[in-house]
Amino acid sequence: MKKSLFISALVILTIIPVNGQDRIVGRNFATRSEVIAQNGMAATSHPLATQAALDILKLGGNAVDAAIAANAMLGLMEPTDCGIGGDLFAIIWDSESQKLHGINASGRSPEGLEREYFLDKGYEYIPTEGALAVSVPGAVDGWFEMHEKFGKLDMTDILKPAIDYGRDGFPVTDVIAYYWEVEAERVGHFPNFRETYMPEGRTPSKGEIFHNPYLSDTYETIAREGRDAFYQGEIARIIEKYIHENGGFLSYEDMASHTSEWVEPVSANYRGYDVWQLPPNGQGIAVLQMLNILEGYDISSMDLYCPEYIHLFVEAKKLAFEDRARYYADMDFNPVPVQRLISKEYADERREMIDPDRTAESYYPGLMEAPNTIYLTVADKDGNMVSLIQSNFWQMGSGMTPPGLGFVMQNRGAGFTLEQGHFNTYEPGKRPFHTIIPGFITKDGIPHMSFGVMGGALQPQGHVQIVVNMIDFGMNLQEAGDAPRMQHVGSSQPTGQRMTDGGIVMLESGFPYDTIRELMKKGHTIEWNGFFGGYQAIMWDPENKLYYGASESRKDGQAAGY
Repeated sequence: MKKSLFISALVILTIIPVNGQDRIVGRNFATRSEVIAQNGMAATSHPLATQAALDILKLGGNAVDAAIAANAMLGLMEPTDCGIGGDLFAIIWDSESQKLHGINASGRSPEGLEREYFLDKGYEYIPTEGALAVSVPGAVDGWFEMHEKFGKLDMTDILKPAIDYGRDGFPVTDVIAYYWEVEAERVGHFPNFRETYMPEGRTPSKGEIFHNPYLSDTYETIAREGRDAFYQGEIARIIEKYIHENGGFLSYEDMASHTSEWVEPVSANYRGYDVWQLPPNGQGIAVLQMLNILEGYDISSMDLYCPEYIHLFVEAKKLAFEDRARYYADMDFNPVPVQRLISKEYADERREMIDPDRTAESYYPGLMEAPNTIYLTVADKDGNMVSLIQSNFWQMGSGMTPPGLGFVMQNRGAGFTLEQGHFNTYEPGKRPFHTIIPGFITKDGIPHMSFGVMGGALQPQGHVQIVVNMIDFGMNLQEAGDAPRMQHVGSSQPTGQRMTDGGIVMLESGFPYDTIRELMKKGHTIEWNGFFGGYQAIMWDPENKLYYGASESRKDGQAAGY
């Protein structure tokens, strides 16, 4: 009897994890298994936003309806990263047409503000805080463009969850509470910020119930009266008055003339998978440039912790980001050579510049022929999938908080440079360089995966790591996001600065010291600190007719299905 009990205990001990990283299946760094469901899936950076998206799907809405509902929820519950004072980009797979559609819902600079104003005032760059950084917020128009083209439910039903939570209150989550406090120190001095986001005289702590009835009123007006209530009604008048009172130039006319743009996504094939991004003014094609360069190496013979892989990744990133700094800008103002940049031939030329044994201090842009964000993804029972990203730019943006509206205005204007002749130099009515990029992958003409990684200049690097983790290293959807991440900083920026010292490779915990030592031998400077973003993804399994969902632990998010 005693022997039998001993054997049973031994068996139990061999299958129970001894710590949080030891998993019975999968990689030891994975936080959990993938979520699997047949009828619909949503993955967002807040569990209540994910649940709202699923509720909309169950109500009869489609993926676009659910994505808008989730975005509205995040604008309420995660104001540290997004809101209707910001811009939006999305890639949508429409099951009826069997086609990808892209929307660029980014706003333009004020028509009444000239570059000379900044020069005359002695500015070397556009401020990141205050009214001068404010451009037209494009998110609301993006919602209505998406809804008109693909939506099913009435907008009053879609925005109802966010309206109700704004009035009734919602519990503030851990990561959001942290950034809320940080941002209040940065921009809390601006008029009306404290009234909207610090009504008790301080920012809310984790677990506290927060109300934003101002935003509920704004959502209710938009739901009832449509997008024109935001761009041509009283809301636009309030924004104009507030911005002008605080030294800015954004006008009612700028708001009233705003339009989003439906664009064709562009792609590069990586080992049989077509990876899709939107063309500039965003930075998405940097993903395609990096993948094209990396495709020339046998990455699958390496591994995540291999110094050779990390070195090649960093050098590919440097090459792509030199082009990003020189060419990525509003294509209405500049002849951006997109097809040349994402071509295999161009990648072959750039790859020749990489020394496998030594990091380069700097590269130059190729010759051409004539900081935060939320990401969410939703898929429905009919096969529609939405990859959507939306942002204030610097967490709580410019800090400009128009009275009685319940949201902050973005500071995307700080994405311009004042350098004369640069593709991304400031001009009236121009869209600034954007960091936010939605991602999508198809295989053999059918949807494979919608995904995104948040975090400014990390985003293209994060996208590439997700793709490589899955295709070359064989990780599943959850593991690909949980794996330790790297980020190279210091390359040229779209605001004009150039890298001259090789930059810094920032690594998350998990990379072994042997790898660090070998990278240092190649001339890399290594740091452990840094921001490594957040990730959500949905993958379609055509064989079993179901969805996989993933959301990582770096933020407060959740993937869920039904």
